[in-house]
Amino acid sequence: MQYRLLILFFPLIVLKPAFPQFNEHNFGIAANLVYTTSAEIFLNPNSSDPVVRNQSYTLEDIFNPSLDLRYRLSEFFILGLNVEYINKSAEAPNLTAFVGSQLIVFNVEDGFRVIPFELTAHYFFPFSTEDFKFLMGGGIGYYRGEFIRKFSDVDLSVVQRKIALGLHVSASMDYMVINNVSFRFEMKFRDPQYEVRSEYTKTEVIYQGETVNLPDDAFETKVNIDGLTFVIGIVYHI
Repeated sequence: MQYRLLILFFPLIVLKPAFPQFNEHNFGIAANLVYTTSAEIFLNPNSSDPVVRNQSYTLEDIFNPSLDLRYRLSEFFILGLNVEYINKSAEAPNLTAFVGSQLIVFNVEDGFRVIPFELTAHYFFPFSTEDFKFLMGGGIGYYRGEFIRKFSDVDLSVVQRKIALGLHVSASMDYMVINNVSFRFEMKFRDPQYEVRSEYTKTEVIYQGETVNLPDDAFETKVNIDGLTFVIGIVYHI
């Protein structure tokens, strides 16, 4: 998909050499609303059974805020740093635990919490105008995440968090409302995933009058934010 977009825009770069300046501003700060179509949570990513290993729990319609900083390095290139906060969960029958000698499946609210840090090099397209600024970018991201589970009054604590890096590409357009304020529309293609090892803060809880015995071993979870990402924001240019 990334290469197709580059091929699509390449003729426009060649055929339109005239370059309008990004007004007189070199620095921009944006407050954004981000929408991601879906993410997958794998509850048994290290299982020896491939069927169990590939079973996932899907979360959809993920909204979160982000802050984006961009600095113009040269006529054609802009360097950007984007920071987000994503927190999404939903209820599902994902917990199997003992009540006395009975093994019961409980509904829990499972999800994830992650802070992506993404560094992007943006190319400023020469066919941009004074009102519409078109950019395409690519870069690397670091994702600091955790798995969250809400059940009764028990929480999860992170035992081990593996380093998670990922690549992304983006296409964005700024519409200049006034000289130093613009609206930004962006589409981002990324596929970040991370693994985290968690454990329950306690192994015995009271749920609906019953004593539930939770596993006392730490367990692995993998999160894959594999959906399309759309961004809308307002930018202040300095």
